[in-house]
Amino acid sequence: MKKTISIILIAVFAAVLGSSTFYIVRHNKEADKQAELYHNLASVVEAAAQTDAEAEPTEPIPYSEEKTILPELAELFGQNGDLVGWISIADTNINYPVMQSVNEPNFYLKHGFDKEYSEYGCPYVQEDCDVQKLSDNLVIYGHHMKNGSMFAHLDKFKSESFWSEHKTIAFNTLTDRQEYEIVAVFRTVVYTDSPDAFKYYRFVDAGNANEFDSFIAKCKELSFYDTGVTAAYGDKLITLSTCEYSRNNSRLVVVAKRIVEGGDADAAQTYAEASAESQRPD
Repeated sequence: MKKTISIILIAVFAAVLGSSTFYIVRHNKEADKQAELYHNLASVVEAAAQTDAEAEPTEPIPYSEEKTILPELAELFGQNGDLVGWISIADTNINYPVMQSVNEPNFYLKHGFDKEYSEYGCPYVQEDCDVQKLSDNLVIYGHHMKNGSMFAHLDKFKSESFWSEHKTIAFNTLTDRQEYEIVAVFRTVVYTDSPDAFKYYRFVDAGNANEFDSFIAKCKELSFYDTGVTAAYGDKLITLSTCEYSRNNSRLVVVAKRIVEGGDADAAQTYAEASAESQRPD
């Protein structure tokens, strides 16, 4: 009897061990596949961006009557028309294409750039945000993967010392190279009516200055530290969002404002125009 029980236990243990081994192998293969995919995409972008200035320029690809597609994103856009930009942050693993699928809002939650199913997904913009006309706030989601890929390295911004050396984010749209200055870094909970919840993803376009100011004030209130940077009505924002595991339904959020030519934010022009009309925009 004891021998029979021992054999059964060994069989069960072997089955569990075999299942675990299969999962680990499959997970590692998926990780390697995704790493290779995004490494290759980054190489394409970097190679195009570093093309010798003396080389004969390629024919620009029109995006609209006024704009053409950035040369470094043209090949990728040809591969997948859902591409809306590229995001990168120095000294992190964040160097990825950014997608948007308006008709299937969360498609890239579980699909890679190649549109194949993947637990890693691909950073993507919320469906009600307009990347070209630039909504007041572009909400960009990315997974927090255990291997440090996707938006996992946003965790580094919990440290004020890391932020102090990395205050900007590069987010290029299909047609424009852009840089954003970090306003606030915080965590909050979502999908709950808890008083601790801040539904930052609902802020896309401000109806007036008060709505914009209230959003910024809440971001600053929750921020881990004071960046000394704020934003005003007329500025354009990006909000990077990823999972945070200190509590259920927790999110880590980084909010940044676009820097325009000359180092000023968008609001500077807005207020100048308003001043000329002797009124503050509402």
